[in-house]
Amino acid sequence: MAQKLRADAQDNRDRIRAAARQLFADHGADVGMREIARQAGVGPATLYRRFPTRQALVDDVFADELTACRAIVERGQENPDPWQGLRFVITELIVRNAGNHAFVDAIAASSEGTGAVTEHRRQLVAMLQDLTQQAKSRRRLRADFTSDDVILALVAARGLSAMGTSVRGIAARRLAALILDALQSEP
Repeated sequence: MAQKLRADAQDNRDRIRAAARQLFADHGADVGMREIARQAGVGPATLYRRFPTRQALVDDVFADELTACRAIVERGQENPDPWQGLRFVITELIVRNAGNHAFVDAIAASSEGTGAVTEHRRQLVAMLQDLTQQAKSRRRLRADFTSDDVILALVAARGLSAMGTSVRGIAARRLAALILDALQSEP
């Protein structure tokens, strides 16, 4: 049963999460725990009391992203045309994560290990394998495409974070369109 935190403890937790989310998005997942504590205005002991490991902090900070990505893949699977479902998934994942270095890094690096991000990746890859096999069976998707290529597309889109936020979404959709054109079995 979850224990309700005192107001000051909850405030510290919220500030740690906000600082970690911002630092991860701006600088990637390698930001030090002391830097996160400093940015949050708490001591390292407070950070480690709330999040005893880096993985616990990463899992907590990315919980919303994990849920959103899963919803995107599930929606893609619901499309009766697997190619259109895959197009939707790739486009929406690229657009959603174009400015989030750390989340893409965590997904790309978490093929082995423990934690929510790793388990999420395993589940999404399995879901994507099913979708890609269906698209291949209908000869809409290149035969050499694998579900790991979706991760490759996300990593490639990381560079879009250097663009201004006003044009990032447009650029992400354009990049997704170019990638998808290259993935069709018959462009």
